[in-house]
Amino acid sequence: MRAKFVLAAIVFSVLSLWAADKLTPLKVKLGLWENTVTHSMTGMPAMPAISPDTLAKMPPEQRARIEAMMKQSGMGGPATNVSKYCITQEKIDKQTAFDVTQQVCTRTVVSSTSSRLEMKLHCEQKQATTDGTVVVEVTSSESTKGTAHMVTNAAGRNMNMDVTFSSKYLGPDCGDVK
Repeated sequence: MRAKFVLAAIVFSVLSLWAADKLTPLKVKLGLWENTVTHSMTGMPAMPAISPDTLAKMPPEQRARIEAMMKQSGMGGPATNVSKYCITQEKIDKQTAFDVTQQVCTRTVVSSTSSRLEMKLHCEQKQATTDGTVVVEVTSSESTKGTAHMVTNAAGRNMNMDVTFSSKYLGPDCGDVK
């Protein structure tokens, strides 16, 4: 659960390109975008050990669910998530583009141009803090790429998350995507 919060915070903070002071809007097209995020984690709190024998004895549905949860969390190697989002002029003007983390995360802009953004993040939740750096680069008005490195401390244990992402413009019509 903590890993999903951290991943969501990274993705939405990265995508909130215009949602903090001192930001120069990145020069990208308005419309529907697809974002591919690959993340891996180390130092996660230990999960109950599930031996290969135990997995083999599970019903196929249960085994598949557990293996999918482990993979989605980034355990055992990188995990990739793909999502779509809509960038509108209204969101840019109101500085609310994808900014769902504003209440728990603060951003400090390190540098901001129309083609590159670097910022530091600090997120706080009830019993954990997350600090990290995010870099977004515009490779063209129809594509971006970037990286993030985050460290979460919960109950005195650190979890490291490394993220790479790329976004591509799909077209001017967002359809049902908000």
